[in-house]
Amino acid sequence: MDRPEFYRFHQGEKTLPFADAEYEARLTKLRAHMAAEGIDACVFTSMHCIAYYSGFLYCAFGRPYALAVTASESVTFSAGIDAAQPWRRGYGDNITYTDWARNNYWRAIRSVTGTGQTIGYEADHLTLAQKALLDEFLSPKASVDVAAASMRQRMHKSDAEVALIKAGAQVADVGGYAIKDAIKVGAREIDVAMAGRNAMELEIAKRFPDAEYRDTWVWFQSGINTDGAHNPVTARKLEAGDILSLNTFPMISGYYTALERTLFVETVDAASLKIWEANVAAHEYGMSLLKPGASCAEVTEKINVFFAECDLLQYRSFGYGHSFGVLSHYYGREAGLELREDIDTVLEPGMVISMEPMLTIPEGQPGAGGYREHDILVITEDSNENITGYPYGPDFNVV
Repeated sequence: MDRPEFYRFHQGEKTLPFADAEYEARLTKLRAHMAAEGIDACVFTSMHCIAYYSGFLYCAFGRPYALAVTASESVTFSAGIDAAQPWRRGYGDNITYTDWARNNYWRAIRSVTGTGQTIGYEADHLTLAQKALLDEFLSPKASVDVAAASMRQRMHKSDAEVALIKAGAQVADVGGYAIKDAIKVGAREIDVAMAGRNAMELEIAKRFPDAEYRDTWVWFQSGINTDGAHNPVTARKLEAGDILSLNTFPMISGYYTALERTLFVETVDAASLKIWEANVAAHEYGMSLLKPGASCAEVTEKINVFFAECDLLQYRSFGYGHSFGVLSHYYGREAGLELREDIDTVLEPGMVISMEPMLTIPEGQPGAGGYREHDILVITEDSNENITGYPYGPDFNVV
């Protein structure tokens, strides 16, 4: 049998998160950067860049995937185990590589990029081993890191992206209400989390009947488990007076949104209420600062001053917000748009960013626990639009 190194296996109809024009617009901007930098072909390997430029979100399972973009072609590269699914879910062409010989993946990529070209690659994703194979098989005359340029492009959202993110924020709210309804003394964290996740999965399927469904999840924490923002769900049972942290994360076609809220079971003590109200005040103040022309560092410094005046800055545990788009806990941080002291990016219309101050008071101190509120905001021409609907604060969230 003549076993090929790679082949095309296309069947079914293409179904993508956005219209073809959206992907063409993204590729046009990328190609303009390539032309300006003298790049002949880009070889993207990360989940976020491949999804952004093609719509295809891969499941690696130990196998490499790629997207090659030249001046005239856009081709994804996938493993045979996926059959035609990458073609159906990706804009442009798709080539399947076989595992009958080691490195057929790179031979397939070479069939599109050629050799001796200037190749763009993601230095923050490609491993040293894979970079060595890129050099061996593509023999580039030069290699150029395009990770930062791609990230800057992804930070500016199109109207179609904003519409999808808004829908995701509404789905996150659905999960939040389902979680609130499931909260009661004696319920386990896992039971409450499942209620929120199931509600979001059903809502996504209703709103997006042609999508693929994956990776929607909930972190629901109680008591001491609220001290970290990313603490996994446990089987801890809720008790009266517990501090709670509600975190819903719907995923729609690679786009992640979030809702995060502080709650208490039945009652909240005076010390906890004081800290909670201070965090809510910081949250509201922070949202008022998110306007075009403000830099991430400037916003951060102003909230730092607010917390310092409340004698709470020492309990802050991370930055105050980050970009939203093609990203999740598995991939794709747009690190150039985070509300931290060391980020000087200036906010511009079309950016989407969260405001999420968190205070963690150690066990043994009055008001112990983690307090976090989280809204998603779209930067407009002169201000921002808050696209999160679930209420925050004590009036609604003492359950």
